[in-house]
Amino acid sequence: MKMWAGRFAKEADSRVNDFNSSIRFDSRMYEQDLMGSMAHARMLAANGIIPEGDAEAICDGLEGIHADLKSGKLLFDPDAEDIHMFIEQELTARIGDAGKRLHTARSRNDQVALDLRMYLREETKSVSGLLLDLIRELAGKADEHLETVMPGYTHLQRAQPITLAHHLMAYANMFCRDVERLSDAAARMNFCPLGNGALAGTTYPIDRQMTAKALGFTAPAANSLDGVSDRDFCIELCSAFSTIMMHLSRFSEEIIAWCSWEFKFIELDDAFATGSSIMPQKKNPDVTELIRGKTGRVYGDLMTLFTMMKGLPLAYNKDMQEDKEAIFDAVDTVKLSLSTFTPMLRTMTVLKENMRAAAAKGFINATDCADYLTKKGVPFRDAYKTTGTLVALCIEKGLTLETLPLADYQAANGLFSEDIYEAIDLMACVNGRTSEGGPAPRAVRKQIELVREFLAAAAK
Repeated sequence: MKMWAGRFAKEADSRVNDFNSSIRFDSRMYEQDLMGSMAHARMLAANGIIPEGDAEAICDGLEGIHADLKSGKLLFDPDAEDIHMFIEQELTARIGDAGKRLHTARSRNDQVALDLRMYLREETKSVSGLLLDLIRELAGKADEHLETVMPGYTHLQRAQPITLAHHLMAYANMFCRDVERLSDAAARMNFCPLGNGALAGTTYPIDRQMTAKALGFTAPAANSLDGVSDRDFCIELCSAFSTIMMHLSRFSEEIIAWCSWEFKFIELDDAFATGSSIMPQKKNPDVTELIRGKTGRVYGDLMTLFTMMKGLPLAYNKDMQEDKEAIFDAVDTVKLSLSTFTPMLRTMTVLKENMRAAAAKGFINATDCADYLTKKGVPFRDAYKTTGTLVALCIEKGLTLETLPLADYQAANGLFSEDIYEAIDLMACVNGRTSEGGPAPRAVRKQIELVREFLAAAAK
């Protein structure tokens, strides 16, 4: 018999029960449901709404259910409508009529909104922790590669010399912003809907401040209609997850390229690569390819949430049951991706010489060649044209700017002298880019220092 069956003359069709049930996915919120129910029972007793003895029996019963679920002694009933009804029915079976008083002054509408906020609050901390681990790894790797010269790209064409450290710190900054986005979302999420009832609060003299404080919320949700019908926190969190996945996907795309024979900048550890069923020479970057693919999955979860909410009148509608599968999938996907990506990055081998060779062959010191002339008084546009002519000459002769004879330089412009080779040395080009945020080791050390300050603040 359903808890709400009094209004109905006959049982729901079994297909409706299956369609309506959410126990298969909302059971993961059982700890939050138990915590919320215990706080609610204590508040009811403190305000004289139920007897103190009943509240004690309820809390003891709920703690017993928690212990039995954790140990596996109690299993979720697949025929239960949802996690809330399952726990309430189990509680009543254990302690009798006192269990029936637990639902006084609340609805499943505020109950599920509470459970979901509490669950996502914890998962947000977990994802933030995984991001901080990744940022820490990036900062450590950057420290090791302050002088590992590589090409920086625009349009996927070799553009200017940078270092691997500089490149890694670009991603470290992206992931720092992701941590901040999660923190912002968590702050807006942290308002307690318990006590909003179905939509219009309750006539009982409840203390919403007491339950909000007991459950670690900033304050009660300010409006009862909004408190039960708001899913902005799911959408905002899923948007932050989508941005995390976008950053991981961009990084994954580069790693896929870097470990190909065409680049060969890195080699993935055997534990984080797979082979081919037919081509024995293959070593495939499946982890990064899956992350790239799973990014679209999280985007889809975000679109599910947006589309689910776009036409809903206030307050609760059953459509909103669809929020959990989408946001739970996004949580699981982001956590799995981060927990796999970080050790893959930690164990990869950097092929420094290949990176430097690619930088040397790409004429990425051409801007520095033009700057050399500009510093001697040549207008930049004229220096740019002269350097372009020299690059074309190098291509024709199969040379690089470093190996082009001085006579050819001086034929293009008499201001060139022997010191041009110092000016276009790749490491000199990198060292010269000391502007804040640039690739010079001194500038990158500052970037690493700032990120480590961020990590230290986040740990407090």
